[in-house]
Amino acid sequence: MGHAFISPLNWGLGHSTRDIPIIRELLSHGHEVTIATSGNALTLLKREIPECNFILFKDYPAPYSSTRFFLPKFVANIPVLLKAMADERKKLVQILSQGKYDLIISDNRLGVYSDKIPSYFITHQLRFSLPEYLWPFELGTLYGQAFFFHSKFDGLIVPDVSPNGFNLSGKLCQSNLDVTNQMTYYAGILTSTAKMNLDKDLDYLIIVSGPEPQRTKLEEIVLKQVHKLPGEKVILLGSPQKDEKKLLDSNTTIYSYVSTEEKTELMNRAKFLISRSGYTTMMELAELEKRSGLFTPTPGQTEQEYLSKYYAKKGWFYSRSQYKLKLSEDVETATNYKGFPKVTKTKENVKLLYEQVLKKHLN
Repeated sequence: MGHAFISPLNWGLGHSTRDIPIIRELLSHGHEVTIATSGNALTLLKREIPECNFILFKDYPAPYSSTRFFLPKFVANIPVLLKAMADERKKLVQILSQGKYDLIISDNRLGVYSDKIPSYFITHQLRFSLPEYLWPFELGTLYGQAFFFHSKFDGLIVPDVSPNGFNLSGKLCQSNLDVTNQMTYYAGILTSTAKMNLDKDLDYLIIVSGPEPQRTKLEEIVLKQVHKLPGEKVILLGSPQKDEKKLLDSNTTIYSYVSTEEKTELMNRAKFLISRSGYTTMMELAELEKRSGLFTPTPGQTEQEYLSKYYAKKGWFYSRSQYKLKLSEDVETATNYKGFPKVTKTKENVKLLYEQVLKKHLN
């Protein structure tokens, strides 16, 4: 059977977790899978899918700031990113020369493609969200991505429904360029989190996630305020390189990391979720049909800030800046929102993705 090479970006855990159902679908058909990534993403995937082959493959340094001014730092960091991409290309050539692969799937790693091997790029961002005063540059990202990056791949896989109808990522997954639309496959939501028939006996689940240093900053803010929330609470710190559990008080349990299965169980049990507005988490909420939640976007991360505003405008979920977060008051406000409309679930989506896109390259 065919051999797939999958390489997720290690900026947070979202890229790797949404790839898990694809990897498991490939394995279920007898295909060999090699995963090439680094850091927390590598640690996570080794824990969750140990039957795969693993290669340490470093990606770009995440241009996140300890302040909310992400965009200036990102622009200033572009030369570093371009150098890292060039290094990524060289390393990829070396890796591919050491094995035989029939398919490449890159999750947001722009340099992971081959002229000789069918290559697909997973992204929910066909365009970037920038501040309103930079809207000409936002439109420019459509053309820049299409002609300088996406054109290197055989196809784009967008983990969202077609923008012709309801979708979770709003304008982010939409393009007005034929060259992009003709190579785009809208796969629907992809998440490793499945709905379970469990009692809703957990009042609050708080997921602290995202790239450093903002993950740690949110952790500090949450730990100072969580005692104001009534009932049973669990806090997940998103640090897979640790394996710690401790009681903050008689009603609050803190885990440095839990497995995908444990996280799925906690999310199913939770009556109310507090998290970043990262797109992976949004897919999880849609999969679980959750209606009650509060989001706090990573400061300066324009995608999460856009999604927060988009969802609030739709009346789906309430968001609050971590710098203004008042858990007890914000949770009360959030109960007035209705949650996402229903969408087709991952199990069906990933089967169609395999049959309609991936299968032809592996058999």
